[in-house]
Amino acid sequence: MSLTIKELCVDLQKTRILKNINLEIRTGEFVSLLGASGCGKTTLLKSIAGLLETQEGDIRIDDTSITNLAPEKRGTVIVFQDLRLFPHMTVEQNISFSMDLKKIPKKDKQAQVGELLKAVQLEGFEKRKIREMSGGQRQRVALARALAADPKILLLDEPFSSLDENLRCEMADLVRKLHHEMGLTVVMVTHDKEEAMKVSDRIALMKAGEVLQYDKPERMFYHPESRVVADYMGQTNYIFGKVENGRFVSRAVSFETQKAEGEYELMVRPSAITLTVDETERMYQIEEVMFEGETAEILLKYADGKLTVWMLHRDWMKLGVKTGELVGIKIDERQGILFQK
Repeated sequence: MSLTIKELCVDLQKTRILKNINLEIRTGEFVSLLGASGCGKTTLLKSIAGLLETQEGDIRIDDTSITNLAPEKRGTVIVFQDLRLFPHMTVEQNISFSMDLKKIPKKDKQAQVGELLKAVQLEGFEKRKIREMSGGQRQRVALARALAADPKILLLDEPFSSLDENLRCEMADLVRKLHHEMGLTVVMVTHDKEEAMKVSDRIALMKAGEVLQYDKPERMFYHPESRVVADYMGQTNYIFGKVENGRFVSRAVSFETQKAEGEYELMVRPSAITLTVDETERMYQIEEVMFEGETAEILLKYADGKLTVWMLHRDWMKLGVKTGELVGIKIDERQGILFQK
């Protein structure tokens, strides 16, 4: 099922929290609402679920408006950050809760619970009490319970935030797998950009109740539409320069451009910079080198400021240079974005 949000506005305590939100989510698409705390992403998720009243705009599943429908009639299911499982009940009782409301026969219900537990990799846990389970296992039960309701749209509110890094990765892989296998349309709230880029078909980056950019993860990272988006999506370098006579000119790099004349900052990711040991280009002093497993992060100092470079550690070792020495750089301008000052 597709989800369309048009000109959506939401007020809480007489304050406008969401401001003219427009999103189109295709059938079977996984979309993440990304942003810092207080940006409005959970408010948007709750509005889709019908848990908050909207002041303006429309929400549609396929061609049907659900804006004025009660939550239970929308066909959406939301998994909250705190999961809201019933701790005194068994796994089977938690998962079959929505089935009981639909009066599904016991035999069919048990079969469906078994299939869902297999899907979330918890086979044989039917009789286990929730309070006896680990955090990761509870996450899986909450996911299975949501799927038991056969939602048109699955809504996830920071579902992995309470887990450690390994479990977060494991659960993200599971959700992505289920999304593919079941053809689910999923909207997930997260503040973790790595998590969003890993699982999402598209990302909506939000700030102060507005969507700053809505695009594929790779475009959000390499082709941000503003400095705010660029900085949120990953580490950046900014190189000051000017566009004159159809060229961007700076101390570090020069190239042709269609941009209007004026002062600009070239945004480049650390991975778009390569170190060289050409004697004629050594203008950058190595200030610090940080070992990060297979990669190294190198901090350079030069006349206009500082630059961060990422490279494979083995390539760094091949250069044969050390902290305090001078190196040259090459910048892949195709990976750069010019922002006017």
